[in-house]
Amino acid sequence: MATTQFGRRVGRIVKERIERRKSSVIREGLWNDPFMVASTRAIAERIPLVDLIVHVTDARIPFSSQCHLLTHNHIIVLNKADLASRSSLQVWMDYFRETNCVSCGVDAHNKESIRQVGKLRRTDQANKYTATVMLIGLPNVGKSALTNALHHVGRISAAEKGKLKHATVSPEPGETKDIRSYKIASHPNIYVLDTPAVLPPEVPDVDVLSKLLLTGAIGDCLIERKETAEYFLAIHNSSDQYKKWAKLSSKENDIFFLNSTTECLTTHGLQMKQKKKIPNDHTQDDMVQDVRRTLYETVSSFDGNIRCEVEMEALIASQFTALQEVFHVSTEREEDAHVVVAGKLLNLFRTGRLGHYILDNLPRNIH
Repeated sequence: MATTQFGRRVGRIVKERIERRKSSVIREGLWNDPFMVASTRAIAERIPLVDLIVHVTDARIPFSSQCHLLTHNHIIVLNKADLASRSSLQVWMDYFRETNCVSCGVDAHNKESIRQVGKLRRTDQANKYTATVMLIGLPNVGKSALTNALHHVGRISAAEKGKLKHATVSPEPGETKDIRSYKIASHPNIYVLDTPAVLPPEVPDVDVLSKLLLTGAIGDCLIERKETAEYFLAIHNSSDQYKKWAKLSSKENDIFFLNSTTECLTTHGLQMKQKKKIPNDHTQDDMVQDVRRTLYETVSSFDGNIRCEVEMEALIASQFTALQEVFHVSTEREEDAHVVVAGKLLNLFRTGRLGHYILDNLPRNIH
């Protein structure tokens, strides 16, 4: 299938670069560098000493984002559930339940969602006066964001508010540099350990690599962003996501919306609304809608075979050209323009603005 071929192409490029320039990669911190090796050892030493391990994974890649340090006896938190397909995520949670593994899908930025994690505390620890919980996971799965959320939701007295610490959160992988303790509850006292991200010592297969790259678990410096964006478009074009945006293809909807809005606003109010628009800001709602419309129209009007890699490439090339206009990207070289388009497109995907996906398939040995 074309999507698989695009993914493996990306994965091969990343794997070849890591293996070809191994010494340089270690120096640049691109894969399991000496710092990460030391962090892995420190985490492994503390695992037997904690009361509960929370294995934080990316809900979009429940299998590919699993940590090699753990095999059993832990809770799986599928973070970034707001970015994943809800129905597919439920299937994955059913699978974990069938394998006797406790799991839940959460959004680290939603307090109601975070409270689900507190309900998963194991009964054998319920009567302890003090308990320690360790969060473990790959880069950029949201361990620090989850730590901060638990810290806020779990605090009890107003006197503790002034003593709150905050874990550093960044969209770039590998921000946490050491193991830090945060108190998240009293009576009983519960402490959570936020740990540095770890990667397996051996580079995984190309399929897993491509998904880690697309979701931002490993840095974009390993490959040109255009290659990664093409992989996303291959996934998008092969899914049914674009069909949800069919109503956006009619310009009449825009005209109706504009007319009805104008009637409700004064001339001054309308002018103020227009002034707030920034032409190059791809995160604005109206531009995101234009991107969705463009993706719908390019896929729905395509009469080729998207299962064919060559024909998928032709479709993706046309989408880059169309999106260049939507994003208002103008450079002398088309190649440079497409790099800019790729960066904006990946940002919208990674923030959930272009649909909700789960990239992993369930293990084949499921009954």
